[in-house]
Amino acid sequence: MTHAAARLDPALEIADIDRRLFGGFVEHLGRHIYDGIFEPGHPSADADGFRADVIELVKELGVTTIRYPGGNFVSGYRWEDGIGPVDQRPTRLDLAWHVTETNAVGLHEFQSWLDRVGSELMLAVNLGTRGTEEALDLLEYANTSVDTTRTRERAANGRSAPFGVKMWCLGNEMDGPWQLGHRSAADYGKLASRTAKGMRQLDPTIELVVCGSSSRTMPTFGSWEREVLEHTFDDVDFISCHAYYEEHDGDAQEFLASGVDMAKFIASVVATADHVAAVKQSDKRIMLSFDEWNVWYLSRWKEEEATYRPNEWPIAPRQLEDRYSALDAVVFGDLLITLLQHADRVRSASLAQLVNVIAPIMTEPGGPAWRQTTFHPFSLTSRLAQGRAVRLPVDAATFESARFGAVPSVNAVATLDDDGASVFLVNRSTTDAASVRLDLAPLVAALGRDVAVVESHLLHEDDLYAANTLEDRERVGVCPLDDIAIEESALSLELPPVSWAALRLA
Repeated sequence: MTHAAARLDPALEIADIDRRLFGGFVEHLGRHIYDGIFEPGHPSADADGFRADVIELVKELGVTTIRYPGGNFVSGYRWEDGIGPVDQRPTRLDLAWHVTETNAVGLHEFQSWLDRVGSELMLAVNLGTRGTEEALDLLEYANTSVDTTRTRERAANGRSAPFGVKMWCLGNEMDGPWQLGHRSAADYGKLASRTAKGMRQLDPTIELVVCGSSSRTMPTFGSWEREVLEHTFDDVDFISCHAYYEEHDGDAQEFLASGVDMAKFIASVVATADHVAAVKQSDKRIMLSFDEWNVWYLSRWKEEEATYRPNEWPIAPRQLEDRYSALDAVVFGDLLITLLQHADRVRSASLAQLVNVIAPIMTEPGGPAWRQTTFHPFSLTSRLAQGRAVRLPVDAATFESARFGAVPSVNAVATLDDDGASVFLVNRSTTDAASVRLDLAPLVAALGRDVAVVESHLLHEDDLYAANTLEDRERVGVCPLDDIAIEESALSLELPPVSWAALRLA
């Protein structure tokens, strides 16, 4: 047993929480759309072919905005393929994922699904094989109310009112050599600037996200952000961050330090963006859109990719269907804590992805849908983290990380709203339970009244690799925390090794 202490002080406010921090991501990839959210023959399918069981799970998950249609897919996508009568839409080869795209689901269908789940659309434009003109065409089609050829086409396709898309991504991972239309930072920055200026002329109310690095390990990381922002600083609101984490060589303790890597990533991008602002003598602050993040066993996918047959282009094959363990879920919960700890600059984030593809929700064709282990920390954090994020520094023991040195074994953040406070904690140690003492005196003084724990949730399994599967769909879940005590404005609890917890105080 180790001991940890923290103090919940409302004066340590970070920022108001932008609800877009709890966004998701849907790409035309694998069984995400076809056999995932859209399966016309399924017993739960509605009149438009969308699975009602999946809709209910997405609503429970609590995703606020959803980035669409990619991802790598968008860099070869012709948005016009996904509008008009379905039986007249072209079938295309998708070079990004080496599959056949039927285009049975496009912009109108996806917006219809979003209306059902209660999430907002975040659109990405193709700056890989296309450019400014095509982006302007899509923006006019989606957002304009003036009577034009494009808006008449939209009305003929079933929607007279504009989609009103607020947030737009200027391409995807353009720093990556794997990306169709990959460019240097200078070439991409010039294209993104031209496109952003044109889009703002058409709709000055939109918010624009320029591509940052696809990973902190990219050889151009840092210099890419600087050079891209030198071209686009005055034109955009956000720069993107993408990060995926996995356990390597069975080293669970090192994997549990992933949140430290994410924090360093955020700090580096913020520093670079603010450097560009300083050079330009500007008070403007570029915000971060962490619009791809998750646990993803990328090394396994690379092994699968090696088995692809070049002459086979399947429709909606099983791709990237990672099965998440209790260990994965604890790391995932820590990543959410890290995002909240940086709520002053991370104003949008997209969990990549939602259904079947590295996803918190899994489905079986003709069969059930179920929650993966990572579903629980996301749904609870999205629901409980309201109002303002508050720093919650923890005095705790450390463990030694090969990459990061001494890493605190306990990490935490709090949120404060008009009805109470929420606390999120993680014990990163693989060996030691943690006895945590949380001083609530500053909170009690600020509120002028006592507080009580009205909800507690613990995610922990003695078997770190326990998972939810088709055969055992509820193997891993959450349970209430035992033996929480509040005495003299101090809360005491115990976190087992490798665990994530959430508390609601009222």
